[in-house]
Amino acid sequence: MLTANELALLEAIRDSGSLSRAAAKLGRAPSSVSHAARQLEERFDALLFDRRRYRLQLTPAGHILAEEAARLMLDVSRLTQRVKQVASGWEDRLHIVSDEILEFELMAPLIHAFDRLNSGVSLRLTHEVLGGTWEALREGRADLIVGATNEPQSMPNLQWAELGAMEWVFAVSPRHPLARLKPPLRQDQIKQHRAVVVADTSRTSAARGYGRVGGQAVLAVPSMRAKILAQREGLGVGWLPRHRVASLLARGDLVEKAIETPREPNLLYLAWRGGHEGRALQWWLEQLRQPTMAAALMRGIDVGD
Repeated sequence: MLTANELALLEAIRDSGSLSRAAAKLGRAPSSVSHAARQLEERFDALLFDRRRYRLQLTPAGHILAEEAARLMLDVSRLTQRVKQVASGWEDRLHIVSDEILEFELMAPLIHAFDRLNSGVSLRLTHEVLGGTWEALREGRADLIVGATNEPQSMPNLQWAELGAMEWVFAVSPRHPLARLKPPLRQDQIKQHRAVVVADTSRTSAARGYGRVGGQAVLAVPSMRAKILAQREGLGVGWLPRHRVASLLARGDLVEKAIETPREPNLLYLAWRGGHEGRALQWWLEQLRQPTMAAALMRGIDVGD
């Protein structure tokens, strides 16, 4: 490992190509710089400076030493910063997993605000669906999950808070056969037509899907937006977040149908592991639990806008 002065010497000689100019750049006497260069060569037992030409240049070994030493010093600087960061209560990194139904665009303002804290915490945001969201927390792939559905699961040190309630509407394309039937629709009528569901990303438990009737044919799609578009195209039926399809309902691109057994609003949750609440996790929990932010996440982005 080189000292900062030794690295500065290598860079000054590489950039100036002259012992005198390197000395002037460093604010040192040429004899002092020449002596330091010889000491460096003795230390590494290698020829680091090519003195045969008019310009003083680094040898290939000198170039490698300068480049690798600069990289190592940067790594050490970063490590030092990370140690100070963690010692002051900030995490090294924070992995947030949201349910896919919550659009990334709604989280972007929070990322901007978090960046302004200059905490040094590395953020990673990914998404899962249904059981996959809880699974990410249970398996240690998430420090915080946002928008998890169903009741909080049993796991060690689980902490959770309600994020809000999401309202649903049973909607079909105006061209779909169910659009012509008199409401309220019965389960046996719905069962005759394919349901569109967002595929559960759970890796270890049985996949689940909301709003299916037993034995009903299923089209599984990768996202809520894809589900909305599939139902708009008449590819199937099912429950959709009311606020995210408000414009499509208003324009008649989707038709709301009353059902014999209506669906209650879903509670969505924030969850994390207790005992590891660093400053970054605390900040995100505080922001996400603000009533205006929670309401925006529940309302979401209107696909028809």
